[in-house]
Amino acid sequence: MTKQTTYQPCDLVIYGALGDLSKRKLLISLYRLEKHGLIEADTRIIGVDRLDETSQGFIDIAQKSLQAFLGNEIDDAIWQRFSRRLSYLQIDLTRLEQYQQLNAVIDRAKRIMVNYFAVSPLLFKNICHGLQGCGVLNGESRMVMEKPIGHDLQSSREINDVVASVFQERQVFRIDHYLGKETVLNLLALRFANSIFTTNWNHDTIDHIQITVGEDIGIEGRWDYFDQSGQLRDMLQNHLLQILTFVAMEPPADLSAASIRAEKIKVLKALRPITLRNVDEKTVRGQYTTGFIKGSAVPGYLEEDGANPGSSTETFVAIRVDIDNWRWAGVPFYMRTGKRMPGKRTEIVVNFKQLPHNIFKDSFPDLPANKLVIHLQPNEGIDIMMLNKVPGIDGNIKLQQTKLDLSFYEAFKKNLIFGGYEKLILEAMRGNPTLFLSREEIEQAWTWVDSIQDAWANNHTPPRPYPAGNWGPVASVALLARDNRAWEE
Repeated sequence: MTKQTTYQPCDLVIYGALGDLSKRKLLISLYRLEKHGLIEADTRIIGVDRLDETSQGFIDIAQKSLQAFLGNEIDDAIWQRFSRRLSYLQIDLTRLEQYQQLNAVIDRAKRIMVNYFAVSPLLFKNICHGLQGCGVLNGESRMVMEKPIGHDLQSSREINDVVASVFQERQVFRIDHYLGKETVLNLLALRFANSIFTTNWNHDTIDHIQITVGEDIGIEGRWDYFDQSGQLRDMLQNHLLQILTFVAMEPPADLSAASIRAEKIKVLKALRPITLRNVDEKTVRGQYTTGFIKGSAVPGYLEEDGANPGSSTETFVAIRVDIDNWRWAGVPFYMRTGKRMPGKRTEIVVNFKQLPHNIFKDSFPDLPANKLVIHLQPNEGIDIMMLNKVPGIDGNIKLQQTKLDLSFYEAFKKNLIFGGYEKLILEAMRGNPTLFLSREEIEQAWTWVDSIQDAWANNHTPPRPYPAGNWGPVASVALLARDNRAWEE
């Protein structure tokens, strides 16, 4: 167990500590950080929720969550060390006077206060005002907040205005857990540390790029939330657009947060608007119906528990994105994301242009273009599809498409590969903002997405049905077929 660079100890306060996000993600990620010696010795974890619970009760709940999700991974000695960090405060987050309890447990002289908002954005205002009113904050305090940061540009601004009234921008850490994934971060190395890609990453050599984020799950009992959001707002506005910015950005001056964010914002500003005029030719909406996932029957979206049979909310989106700048002129980006897909899959496919002349016509009449496939999950790695000569001495040169395969788990067996939350929680405790979103990024993304949402609302076209277990409606195939292209399957 190798301990990483030290940082100042924290009082990590989790608001909504008894909620689903805390139990399924945060506590498990914190335990894994503990296991690998990445939490400072004096750091404490303080759970806050409205339910009547004790610190021992919170510890028991945390242990049950770890047993449910990690099973045999739990080491008793590590758990004992981790559990000693945990404590609990019962605070009704809507009662501002109750925040005074924090003063008894926060030691600003010894530790930096990191406030993790693992609750609905509707409570952000209460938490910010409660913290401000009780006087527990100082200039070193931080806050971490989860998506969704609003449901459109206006609501996003309202949330950010509330946060900005209490915290300075340098103190705010907005999470998109995709930015903690190793393969997303590796895009920086792939693009800017390898000349083979750095000099060929533009419209001269690339034909088009596909980004797919598919989920085999449905809405998992979150029908009310999801139906107010939809796949465009829930996934594309944040996860897919963030992946897009890493793929399309110009080389930053350095690896600082300011430099990387500046280049990502340029990409978002260069996105060609999708409006009522072109929304039908640029986008496809879908909604899953009954079908089969891995051999098991699953209900359609409108048959899920608590569903409104008249809902027109999309569970699938496919979009052609054009970036109006010199690097990407004429290179379309095709993005799709949906629920009840055949499998869980997140990947980027870079399709290079075909060669203008083929000298192997006798054995391979139509040379396929090279492809770079970047698997973000579940099997992280990189494939390069290329042509090679088939061995033989018959006098003919026969070609075969082969794959160069770099599996992260095989190549880096001795290195720890964490999930997104572990990395981001650690960086928040370290105070490193590089992997977090700025307010300007969030608002620029909403500006572009709101135009699509408004266009859908005004053209009154319902989402197209697709059976669960398929890669979306047939219209999504036509979206690429119009350009003589096809999805990578």
